[in-house]
Amino acid sequence: MYQSNLLDAYKQARNYVQDKQIAHDLNVQPSRISEMRNGKRYISDSEAVFLAEAAGIEPEIALLGCHADRNDNPTIRAHWESIAKKFNGLGLSSISMVYGGLMAWLITPKDALAQCALCILC
Repeated sequence: MYQSNLLDAYKQARNYVQDKQIAHDLNVQPSRISEMRNGKRYISDSEAVFLAEAAGIEPEIALLGCHADRNDNPTIRAHWESIAKKFNGLGLSSISMVYGGLMAWLITPKDALAQCALCILC
């Protein structure tokens, strides 16, 4: 179950010892965390994003994993897991980092300073 892994990742990122600490952060009863771990209750989308961001996990992956957990139909669950694997395999974070680096290289502060000086002179 992905949501149990997400709870563990959050717990580790915050250096928490007990699940009731997670419950306090989510503003839910400690019994709710136990229900999440047992599959009786599912993590909401907003809770998944909160936990993922704090744990350093991409929120999109967390949402896909949680949606896969919610489905009892094995075929639909397999589709959600397939989407998550494809999304994770695309390396979208590395693509955005390369794009950001390229833009930083193309638009240097020197050029911006020159543009500013030209505007002042005109």
